[in-house]
This record gives sequence, structure tokens and C-alpha cells, in this order.
Amino acid sequence: QVQLIESGGGLVQAGGSLRLSCAASGRTFSRYYMGWFRQAPGKERDFVAAITRAGGSTDYADSMKGRFTISRDNAKNTVYLQMNSLKPDDTAIYYCAAGTSYSGSYSSGYNYWGQGTQVTVSS
Repeated sequence: QVQLIESGGGLVQAGGSLRLSCAASGRTFSRYYMGWFRQAPGKERDFVAAITRAGGSTDYADSMKGRFTISRDNAKNTVYLQMNSLKPDDTAIYYCAAGTSYSGSYSSGYNYWGQGTQVTVSS
């Protein structure tokens, strides 16, 4: 069982940056593949980024490439999402997820989800 708690969301102007954190409970964090997803009002949950267990490989949704960076610190049981050049379209609730196998952009493959953190980008 893994509990995930996101933090770092907030209100930012277009062009600004935010860094989201997702802290995991337990001592087996390094065994999990991690992902970030987001859900805007009235829309489906979309893939943002994913990272392998040791952090050696990452994957991004096309619209996030070059702007967002996923990373992890297994010693701190934390995965991060650095978001730069934010746009109003990035406004959403951001969720982190953990899975025992690599699922990439497939949300159904993740076993555990956090409660989400709100990111609002003003124009």
C-alpha cells in the first residue's frame, strides 16, 4: 500500500513556473513507476509525464515536452514535476500516481493515486 500526497500547486501568471511534489509513504518507493496526470474542469484526466523506478527514463505528453520536467528522489520518497512557461490551458488538478509496472500514459495501469493539487494559471 502506498499513500501519495501532492503539494506545490497554486495560482501563477502565464509564463511563470511551479514545482509540484508528491511524497509517498512507505519504504518501497523505489519499486514504483511514477506518473503525473491532470484533469481540467469538464475534461478527462490526461497524461502529463512518467518516470521509471530509478529515474533513468522519462516520458511526456507532447504538449508538455520542453516545458515540464519529471524527476524523483528515491531517498526522499518524492517525485517532482517542474513546470515552466505555464499557460492558462495548464490549469487543472494535478495528480501523481504509482504503479508496479511501467504504464506510461495509461492511467489504468497505475495502482495508487494522490488526492491532487490545484494549479491555476492566469492570463
